[in-house]
Amino acid sequence: MKKQFFGTDGIRGRANVGKMTPDNVMRFGMAAGKYFLNGDNKRHSVVIGKDTRLSGYMIEPALVAGFASVGMDVKLCGPIPTSGVALMTTRLRADLGVMITASHNEFSDNGIKLFGPDGRKLSDEAELRIESFMDQKWKEGLAVSEKLGRVRRYEDFQARYIEIVKSTFPKNMRLEGLKIVIDCANGAAYKTAPDTLWELGADEVIPIGVEPNGMNINAECGSTCTDTLSQKVLESGADIGIALDGDADRLIMCDEKGQVIDGDQLLALIGTGWQANGQLSKPGIVATVMSNLGLERFIQDQNLTFIRTAVGDRHVAARMRLDGYNVGGEQSGHLLMTDFSPTGDGTVAALQVLAEIIRSGKPASEVLKLFDPVPQLLKNVRYSGASPMDHPDVLSAIEDAQSMFGNSGRVLVRASGTEPLIRVMTEGDDGAQVEKITNDLAKFIENIAA
Repeated sequence: MKKQFFGTDGIRGRANVGKMTPDNVMRFGMAAGKYFLNGDNKRHSVVIGKDTRLSGYMIEPALVAGFASVGMDVKLCGPIPTSGVALMTTRLRADLGVMITASHNEFSDNGIKLFGPDGRKLSDEAELRIESFMDQKWKEGLAVSEKLGRVRRYEDFQARYIEIVKSTFPKNMRLEGLKIVIDCANGAAYKTAPDTLWELGADEVIPIGVEPNGMNINAECGSTCTDTLSQKVLESGADIGIALDGDADRLIMCDEKGQVIDGDQLLALIGTGWQANGQLSKPGIVATVMSNLGLERFIQDQNLTFIRTAVGDRHVAARMRLDGYNVGGEQSGHLLMTDFSPTGDGTVAALQVLAEIIRSGKPASEVLKLFDPVPQLLKNVRYSGASPMDHPDVLSAIEDAQSMFGNSGRVLVRASGTEPLIRVMTEGDDGAQVEKITNDLAKFIENIAA
């Protein structure tokens, strides 16, 4: 059965349109509440956090109404990173955690991410079951007046979260001597990330992207627009730059020379650093099909296992849990260290990278680049109507493209889980060949989609 509301990472779409209208959001709250109530008479609760989008003020009360109407108590966090919701869900022994965010998307989008009582993202089966409650007599099962859910807004969740994050940094270490630029994307970590760095003893913290107005989240800042970060690092003479995205579960960094460091390089550093320190639960890491071939070769050269999953940190987390690995991530900057958090956390990941730099005693530029990535090119093809991925000629063209590379490269073509896009990615040792194959294949798919 195909999901109608959920994508690769929760529910996401244009705010106040389609999936993300108040009536649909309220129905969703009712459906998720019914799923976790299980028909018993105990008190059940949900933790709700959000990023800084203007539409969060519309979506939050709609969710509250839905959950309370079926008898579920609601605990409101206010703006907090996605990982904070997952962590608070477990610590407050709630049944469900909900993060209102569209992650790295522009402010006009919004979405909903769900976490179970263990702080992990829900399974496909759970998501399908919740969708079924939205369709099947959704007005049934409302609570009687005396059993309506209670709602409470907590004012200290950000402080609680900061203490949890600080506890992941090595106890015998401080950030003394470091000047750090932190770009919070005008998003969920605009308070927590700079405060964390200050409290761990950084000499100077230069925060940017910390003036959210409801419409500037991810706007020319954050992990998807790193020019601002690099420029600030260079002009301030900082030792390192840190960029988060709108809900602070992604991390991209730059060194003191302003060179941008993506999630693959950070994953290589944490994986090999943890191996040297005896922190890896198993000798290997988990990445996705989007990670660069250079990372795979580097990790294997270190006698570590390299495992790829489908795109999405939930797939990385599921494979880590299945096989017992404790480090994994994505090129986009989702980095998971399940010793600390069941989901990705950009601030936690940044602290682990900073710890490796401090241990080395070297500048960031000498630590953060461990391998040379092979040429890789990604092109997006927008479509309307039916997905061109279902067209037999597209599948044949993909096979032909892969045959051109042989064993010296890869072709990956997939549909976006959040937008009507086909993502065409190729990589290989010959940059000119990569460019030609990518452009030709993207053009072919674009003609099919026209």
